[in-house]
Amino acid sequence: MDNASARNMWGDFLDAHLEFAFEKAPKVIHFSDNEEDADHGVDLVLKNLKKAATFSLLGLQNRKEPLPKIGAFTVLTDWNGNSKCIVRTTAVKLKPFFSITKEYVLLDGLGDKSLEHWKKFHWDYFLRELAPFKRVPRDSMIVVCVEFDKVYG
Repeated sequence: MDNASARNMWGDFLDAHLEFAFEKAPKVIHFSDNEEDADHGVDLVLKNLKKAATFSLLGLQNRKEPLPKIGAFTVLTDWNGNSKCIVRTTAVKLKPFFSITKEYVLLDGLGDKSLEHWKKFHWDYFLRELAPFKRVPRDSMIVVCVEFDKVYG
């Protein structure tokens, strides 16, 4: 783990939870592709208002990133890499973009929590994310819906 802040938080977590001492080191991420959205997203997790995140399968494939795994830990940081909390994945579901439900949107916790806001926010993000790969989002594209619990921080 290259991020010292995340490494320290993970060590503090392990001190309090020895049962996870042999777990693989967690992934360290921030939300989104800009400071405002990244910092707002992690703030929602800290306030227990955000319990899900969504990724495009195409984006993960093009970056050669594996699918999230149930039970995996992740250190969430702000845009500047300061660790803020640790979450543990509780569910991973692959769904077409058009099939996202209001119930899932409430778990994601963004904006006014409407399906319309969620779709616009993610569509705009997926446009930016996929552009370097010369791809565009489609209503039928598969998105990775990750649910998690905050376990530390």
